[in-house]
Amino acid sequence: RPALLMLDEPSLGLSPILVKAIFDIIKEINQQGTTILLVEQNVFHSLSLSCRGYVLENGSIVLSGTGQELLRNQHIRQSYLGL
Repeated sequence: RPALLMLDEPSLGLSPILVKAIFDIIKEINQQGTTILLVEQNVFHSLSLSCRGYVLENGSIVLSGTGQELLRNQHIRQSYLGL
């Protein structure tokens, strides 16, 4: 069993049902003790399961926090979630 799993855009181009399946599997792997390093454009799904998240804009970290903190952040909600 690996200690670290690195994923780059695992949901890119997938149908919504497959995106859900992929994130369910990622969550299960993480719950079994594997650290996940995830680069993902799907903000809601990735932050929903993240212990820690970083937001990059133009190659620089502009925000960081727990997944839940970032989901509550007004900039994230407006810019990335359209809420």
